[in-house]
Amino acid sequence: MRAPDVAYLTSKDQVFLLRVAGAELVGDLDAAAAAVSRLAPRCRDLLLHAFDGLGLGSTAKRAERRVRKMEWHVAATSRLYAEMEVLNELEATEKRAQQQEQQEWRRHSDPIQVQKPPSTPDPVRFQLRSQEDRVRRLKEESLWSKTFDKAVELMVRTVVAVFSRICAVFGVYVLGLPDGDLTNFLGKHSSGLLERRVVPQHVPFLRNSATIMRTPMEIGAQETPFDRLRKFLKESPTTVGGSGLTLRYANVILAAEKLFQERNRVEAAAVEEEPVAAAREELYEMLPSGMRAAVRAKLRECWRREGVRLSELDESLAEGWREPVAAILAWLVPMARDTVRWQEERNMDREQRFCTRPRALLLQTLHYADVNKAEAAVVEVLVGLSCMSWYDDRRQCKSELEL
Repeated sequence: MRAPDVAYLTSKDQVFLLRVAGAELVGDLDAAAAAVSRLAPRCRDLLLHAFDGLGLGSTAKRAERRVRKMEWHVAATSRLYAEMEVLNELEATEKRAQQQEQQEWRRHSDPIQVQKPPSTPDPVRFQLRSQEDRVRRLKEESLWSKTFDKAVELMVRTVVAVFSRICAVFGVYVLGLPDGDLTNFLGKHSSGLLERRVVPQHVPFLRNSATIMRTPMEIGAQETPFDRLRKFLKESPTTVGGSGLTLRYANVILAAEKLFQERNRVEAAAVEEEPVAAAREELYEMLPSGMRAAVRAKLRECWRREGVRLSELDESLAEGWREPVAAILAWLVPMARDTVRWQEERNMDREQRFCTRPRALLLQTLHYADVNKAEAAVVEVLVGLSCMSWYDDRRQCKSELEL
């Protein structure tokens, strides 16, 4: 939240950022709770049909212990699926080897029957037996060996424990969440004092046996605090997310970084400039039309201000852009990478689904960034790259003429 890119493009108000983070976490947890609620009615234990009383108000140590236990089960299950894929490949290899042996045996069985060679230890068969033992051990350690009720109970308790901790951390800042005692927690985990806003003392809290958030249809079309929390995540039209260009802006920034790095690499190694030209063409193709016009206008303004014609473009002017471009990319690229990572995490495959690393938050991305500030920063980078590229082209033409 104190990152320069978030502070400049999104907001310096840490309470606002905490509310955005809390609202997103509650929304993600609500989706997980909805999935668990669809599994709970199939359990034999009637206690699992409701989330109440299954850990709400858990201490930080108990909640962390449950999360670590869930992560351990997820990691073990991930390893199990990976080892099962290896086992399937080994079984297929052994099957092909057996078929080849049978074909060889039939070929030499007539008219004179050839004695079958003595069996020798087969490396594939040895690997297969070892892999079977490894898969059997992982099945015992992972969720594979757990009963349906036990697995759902673990998920239910984890959901409630995580919700309890979200309330303890964000309850003071997010309207609609029950707040907890943050004295000990902030003393251990806070990196500094945050401004606290006064919130209403009596906030209605809905306990639900299914999802954490209720829709207006479920409570007589009455808006709940969690419905307002959903609206809080709605992006403004003045943001990059509101313009629908979040991922495109991120790709443009990453392409600009690639072009900048390629140019530095070419200059350092004194090699051909084909990679730079390819990166420049790739960047130009993905620019929105409005950004292209802004870059052209900025370049014309730059030439008028500097009083420099294109034919007079020298190395000092081109190199003068290197440091500003590098400085802007230093804080702009991390936000672009987080944007791409956030999108990938929402469209993850099976391998990524088992990953327990910290996920990117929406406030770390370009989604809530001011569209005018973001465009101005990107245009500044593109203008600098254009000046450096034009100098490279002019230098190359001059070298060819001298030859």
